[in-house]
Amino acid sequence: MSKKKKSYGRKKKRRSILKTVAGWLLMILAVCCLGGAVFVGYRMVQKQQTERAALEAARIAEEQARKEEEARLLQEAEQKAAEEAQQKAAAEAAAAVQVPETVQAGDMVLKGGYQAQYAADMAAPAETDVASTISLLMDVSSNTILNGKDVETRIYPASMTKILTVLVAAEHVTNLDDTFTMTSDITGYCLTNGCSAAGFVGGEVIPVRDLFYGTILPSGGEAAVGLATYVAGSHEAFVELMNAKLAELGLSATTHMTNCVGIFDENHYSTALDIAMILKAAVENDFCREVLSTKVYTTAVTEQNPEGIILSNWFLRRIEDKDCGGQVLCAKTGFVAQSGDCAASYGISAAGKPYICVTVNTYSSWRCIYDHVAMYKLYAR
Repeated sequence: MSKKKKSYGRKKKRRSILKTVAGWLLMILAVCCLGGAVFVGYRMVQKQQTERAALEAARIAEEQARKEEEARLLQEAEQKAAEEAQQKAAAEAAAAVQVPETVQAGDMVLKGGYQAQYAADMAAPAETDVASTISLLMDVSSNTILNGKDVETRIYPASMTKILTVLVAAEHVTNLDDTFTMTSDITGYCLTNGCSAAGFVGGEVIPVRDLFYGTILPSGGEAAVGLATYVAGSHEAFVELMNAKLAELGLSATTHMTNCVGIFDENHYSTALDIAMILKAAVENDFCREVLSTKVYTTAVTEQNPEGIILSNWFLRRIEDKDCGGQVLCAKTGFVAQSGDCAASYGISAAGKPYICVTVNTYSSWRCIYDHVAMYKLYAR
């Protein structure tokens, strides 16, 4: 075979190989393009599915939010309707009570009813004289507010609550010489909540009379809960009686109780004006007035307290030698961090005129006393 033919054969073979390789490359390229197209299509489908799922989730979330908002609005409407019904019932109950023109309280004759009027020239006390941020002085012979500031502002009444506690209890107790056995649950509740204590202990058999004095003089939390439990069977049931009494007095729109001690709670609130009216009602009750005016009392001898417990109303003992323009006869103090030191007192002027003073939110128990002295001296003559 000639060289020319051999060269031609090799070239032809190379061309054949190149065509084969090119064919395979084109096939591979086609396969890659097809695979790429399939992958891109798959990703697009996946993206569409993800977007549809996100839109569906957003729709479901929006529907849930709408339902929750409707439920919230319905709950608010129901709560508002319940409050309006409660206020209406309280107003009807108050209207149904026949209010006497005057009420005898010991040697004093007080104006009947628990609605106050404001003196035409009512003013606020000077800050240099009264440090309490809320204050009130009321002439009880006419239910007229003579002096004060923020008297209808919501407050947390602290242990001034116990004025209502003894008032409600006094209206339900028929035998003051009956006894109540103190429980460790009651003392534990008061210890846990940081309450003042009279000194009664679990298992101690206590005359009911002593629970009244233990509630007021040293502001004993265990005495108050013990009294509530004796009267109503439970603390919770007694609180219902307290709120019913507020409705009877016409005060339930602005005062509400959740406990008989005065422990802070957002839903345990009152006003200085309402506290004044609660004290007025307590003063009108002979036994409550006796308890609120007692300076020192010794409880009965028991196995746990063989010498009894000496109880003191330190507000009355500390104010008795101050110049108030008369005499302070009854008092109950209180303290919670949200209200500072506060107190409500009842006194008569040298001329025999009755007054009630309430102060809220000052910085010490002594300052509270001096604020009452200053308030009484403004008008008590």
